[in-house]
Amino acid sequence: MEEHSYQEETERLVRAYSDLVLRLSYTYLKSTHDAQDICQTVFLKLLRAKPDFDGPVHEKAWIIRTTANACKDALRGGFRRKTVGLDTAAEAAAPSPPESGVLDKVMALSSKYREAIYLHYFEGYSVSEIAELTGRSIAAVSAHLSRGRAKLRTVLKGVYGERGI
Repeated sequence: MEEHSYQEETERLVRAYSDLVLRLSYTYLKSTHDAQDICQTVFLKLLRAKPDFDGPVHEKAWIIRTTANACKDALRGGFRRKTVGLDTAAEAAAPSPPESGVLDKVMALSSKYREAIYLHYFEGYSVSEIAELTGRSIAAVSAHLSRGRAKLRTVLKGVYGERGI
C-alpha cells in the first residue's frame, strides 16, 4: 500500500472506530486511561495485521471482537497494576456517558451481563450478532441478556420505584 493511502486509511479507521473502541473498553475496564491503552492496542493490531474485510460490517465486527478480547486479556493479566500515583498522572475525562443512573447500574453488572447489555442496547446488535462477536452461543447471550435485565430490573425498582421498568 502506498504511504499516502496508508495514512488516509489509518485516519479513516481511527475516525470511524475510536469512539466505539473507547466506549466498549471503558465498559470492561472502568478506567479512561486503560480504555485508551486498549484503543491503541486494537489499532496497532489492525494496522499490523492488515486483514482483508468482506465489508464494513465484517470490519466493525473484527474491531469489536478484538477490543473485547484485548480487554479480557487485560483483566486477566497484570495490565491493571497501577504504578503511578494519582497526583502524578493527569487523567483524561471518561467518554461522556448519557446522563442516566441506568448506565451506572449497567456498569455495575458482572462482565458477561454488562457486555451483552451494552452491545445490544447501546450498540444495537442482535443476539446472534453478539454471539458471533463474543464467541458465545446464541443461548448463552440470550441468557446473559435475560439475567442482566432481571438484575437491572431489581436494582432499578429500588432507585426508580414502580414506574414500569
